[in-house]
Amino acid sequence: MELQMRVAQAVHVLNHDTESCNRVAANQWLVQFQQTEAAWEVATTILTSDHQPFLSDFEVEFFAAQILRRKIQNEGYYLQLGVKDALLNALLVAANRFSSGPPQLLTQICLALSALILRSVEHGKPIEQLFYSLQNLRTQNDGIVAVLEMLTVLPEEIFDTQTTDSKISASHRSQYGQELLSHTPMVIEFLLQQSENKFQGGMQLNERNRKILRCLLSWVRAGCFSEIPQGSLPTHPLLNFVFNSLQVSSSFDLAIEVLVELESRHEGLPQVLLCRVPFLKDMLLLPALTGGDEKVIAGVACLMSEIGQAAPSLIVEASAEARELMDALLSCVAFPCEDWDIADSTLQFWSSLASYILGLDVDNTKKKNVEGMFFSVFSALLDALLLRAQVDESTFNYESGTFDLPDGLVQFRLNLVELLVDICQLLQPATFVQKLFFDGLFSTNVAIPWKEVEVKLFALNVVSEVVLQGGQTLDFSVVMQLVTVLSSWPSDKLKGFMCIVYRSVADVIGSYSKWISTLQTNARPSLLFLAAGISEPLSSSACASALRKFCEDTAAVIYEPSNLDILMWIGEALEKKCLPLEDEEEVVSAISLVLGSVTNKELQNNLLSRLLSSSYEAIGKLIEDENNHSLRQNPAAYTQILSFATRGLHRMGIVLSHLAMPRVCEASTDNPIIAVIRVFWPMLEKLFGSEHMENSSLSAAACRALSLAIQSSGQHFEMLLPKILDCLSTNFLSFQSHECYIRTASVVIEEFGYKEGYGPLFISTFERFTQASSVMALNSSYVCDQEPDLVEAYTNFASTFVRGSHKEVLVASGALLEISFQKAAICCTAMHRGAALAAMSYLSCKNYMLSTTCFLLYL
Repeated sequence: MELQMRVAQAVHVLNHDTESCNRVAANQWLVQFQQTEAAWEVATTILTSDHQPFLSDFEVEFFAAQILRRKIQNEGYYLQLGVKDALLNALLVAANRFSSGPPQLLTQICLALSALILRSVEHGKPIEQLFYSLQNLRTQNDGIVAVLEMLTVLPEEIFDTQTTDSKISASHRSQYGQELLSHTPMVIEFLLQQSENKFQGGMQLNERNRKILRCLLSWVRAGCFSEIPQGSLPTHPLLNFVFNSLQVSSSFDLAIEVLVELESRHEGLPQVLLCRVPFLKDMLLLPALTGGDEKVIAGVACLMSEIGQAAPSLIVEASAEARELMDALLSCVAFPCEDWDIADSTLQFWSSLASYILGLDVDNTKKKNVEGMFFSVFSALLDALLLRAQVDESTFNYESGTFDLPDGLVQFRLNLVELLVDICQLLQPATFVQKLFFDGLFSTNVAIPWKEVEVKLFALNVVSEVVLQGGQTLDFSVVMQLVTVLSSWPSDKLKGFMCIVYRSVADVIGSYSKWISTLQTNARPSLLFLAAGISEPLSSSACASALRKFCEDTAAVIYEPSNLDILMWIGEALEKKCLPLEDEEEVVSAISLVLGSVTNKELQNNLLSRLLSSSYEAIGKLIEDENNHSLRQNPAAYTQILSFATRGLHRMGIVLSHLAMPRVCEASTDNPIIAVIRVFWPMLEKLFGSEHMENSSLSAAACRALSLAIQSSGQHFEMLLPKILDCLSTNFLSFQSHECYIRTASVVIEEFGYKEGYGPLFISTFERFTQASSVMALNSSYVCDQEPDLVEAYTNFASTFVRGSHKEVLVASGALLEISFQKAAICCTAMHRGAALAAMSYLSCKNYMLSTTCFLLYL
């Protein structure tokens, strides 16, 4: 009795005391109490005895039920059979005692009961014993409520995947499920009686029906209807009860869940449910569409989508019910609501139907007949989807400057992509594109419907691959008209939603650049349009990407002097725009692709000089400042010039990676690419020798530029290898947090490791990296986890050294390799996935070396 009082007081303190220290102490005491043997008796007494030393308290009783549930789950498997029987009876008493509420408490008691039955099924027949007790419980006051709750919880143990108890094997759970399902007829009969009983004590009819549906849903998930002959399902009284429940608001959602679950588990049921589609449409959907009842519309849309998705072959037969189903789902797609969930819930059905039609294994004539039969359906679907995928300008916050699409619409459009591609294939690309762009779009008498234009541009972009593969050249003059209209607008009008439109036009230009550029007159307006869009934050990424694609596909057109001038204007303005690096890379790549193919060497040289002049200037300022340190006196100015120099190096690396390098035997002094390299290395060598390289961004940009230059024109750097490797190793020793120097050295080894005569140079570099204090400090997995980038860089360098060097070089570097392998073995134990994988990859090189006969000298 005293212990019960202490439990009650601790629960009260935990839930209501204002002092946090008291709540912590109460929680600690209760946690410890749960581990004791006394907790079994105390919790059972609290739930079963009417004579308590404290007033009835839901919080205390709920805590007691939770204790029993947890202890049964953790320790119940080891209880003696007699103890389990006593505990089963006690829980049944508790369930009857609290059958009238509170419902959360009754649920906890029933969960404890089901956990106990599961852990007793190997000994005796606890399920039979339980069902016998439930029969008696039904005759007592409010006992029906406890029975329904108990029957609802019991099957959940069959498909419960969250409770991980190693003592409960799959076969154990399967035995439980088989014994439980053997009582299916009794349960079905009980549920049927309850569904037909209009009066049940003090329980409201709607509340009782929800409990019946919850119980039925639980047993359906457990597979109870597999015991019922398929032929009797269409007329089964419980199925009629579920359909009747659809017409009651309080039970509608549960009835939908039951039908969806039934449909997914029984092959014959989709055909049965398809016959009920007229009822669903006329009695539920149409009134809901008229009244704007989103709950009902969403539920019916979900159910009908599941019916159609489960049996597309039935839909393709185009029966009256199938046509009703498609018509109903088209209405759901077009229904205007604040979010896109209803339309989104139907997409899987439409995709499965389209894929089924496209994949029909029938003769060509029959397939065309089927496609023709569904042409009007998918044409109407396209119209409905485009309507729902339109942007609502009211979602934009012009004051805060947030002009991007709402997250829900972005996700809906992502989910639409696959379906739009299928619709394009069904309707044929020419028809699809014709539906998107119609005559009179730019009529002087009608304002341009920009929301409609934007969503059609989106659709046109996502089906570009299918359209281009069709091979039929289509008229894209509408796109160029849009380019003309938007280019004529002042920049202050291209804000908010119009930036979205601008971005969509850019996407289409990039996707269809091959066709758009077939007319030479399209090149200049397209380039000017993209150049203007690059300056706007919302459209810069799309325009930069489109520019690269356009330059890739329009080689013959882009070399016009006026077009080259536009490209140079774009490139020279990059310094001031400060675009995101990925967008700047797209722009510089586009320009480099064109300049690399200019045949006039003098013109090419001039254009490259113009493109890189700002980069040379920014890097030159840093080099000039090395002696007088004037820039460092103004931190803001110094940070800015560092940023300019970093971007300049980034641009130089991109240019060098895209230009076609002449072979050494063909190199000439007037070759502009050689001219770039001759400026690039001396400038970079001076920069490597400066204190500015302590800046990590500048170091990374310089190393990246050098790596790209070596990868694209390595032969022109061969004579510079000693200087390059000395700079890289020296700078790493000075700035050991900058692992980019090791990564660039890996590129050098990869490019030149096969050449004779450089072995001592490579060994010396390897030794300097290995003897660096940061590498020598890699003596534990903890340190490796703190320096994952260094681990990856060093082990990748070592791997490249082993795989790229001659055998004689490997023999000469035996001691170094032994040290590096020891480091790699330690790094393999790191928690960081990238570091551990890189180390393991390097260790695999040891097997490679041991398989080399010449390496036996090392052993």
